[in-house]
Amino acid sequence: MADSAQRPLRADARRNRDKILAAAARAFADEGLDAHMERIAKDAGVGSATLYRNFPTREALIEAVYRNEVAQLCDAVTDLLASEPPFEALRAWTRLFLDYVSAKYGMIDALRAIAATGSNPYGHSREMIHDAISALMDACVAAGAIRADIGAADIAAALEGIALTSAGPEHRPRAERLLDLTLDGLRTRP
Repeated sequence: MADSAQRPLRADARRNRDKILAAAARAFADEGLDAHMERIAKDAGVGSATLYRNFPTREALIEAVYRNEVAQLCDAVTDLLASEPPFEALRAWTRLFLDYVSAKYGMIDALRAIAATGSNPYGHSREMIHDAISALMDACVAAGAIRADIGAADIAAALEGIALTSAGPEHRPRAERLLDLTLDGLRTRP
């Protein structure tokens, strides 16, 4: 008999889970550890039992929110490359990265609390983000839009630095200007 944790979710159960994750992401970003589980359930339009059936503890919910946000950020690469020229896809993704970091800024205490228990909420997130950047850069190099002598690790470090020094909505214009300067430095020169 298959384990229920391995069975695919029904469509309605998947929708409920997605609504819970979205509501929780907003709540944790706004309120950090003070976010109430019952309020998250209400904001998601589900009952508390549905929330706890999906996420039996606050820590499980926080970790799931974090992993979901990383997956959404990384999954955006495919759509961006399908709809934009490679350099514009890279530019758009860097803005999504800023959004992602800004949202996580409010969750940092919650994520640290989980890490303190011995769990690793970050899991493979660094590797996933590195792979997303690599895919974007490879497409840009293939299109002749950026230099080939800069690695994804260098860009990841630059993005992290910009995001960390420019966290918060009041610093968004500065962060975008720094992103533009960084991306301009990647461009191929005639």
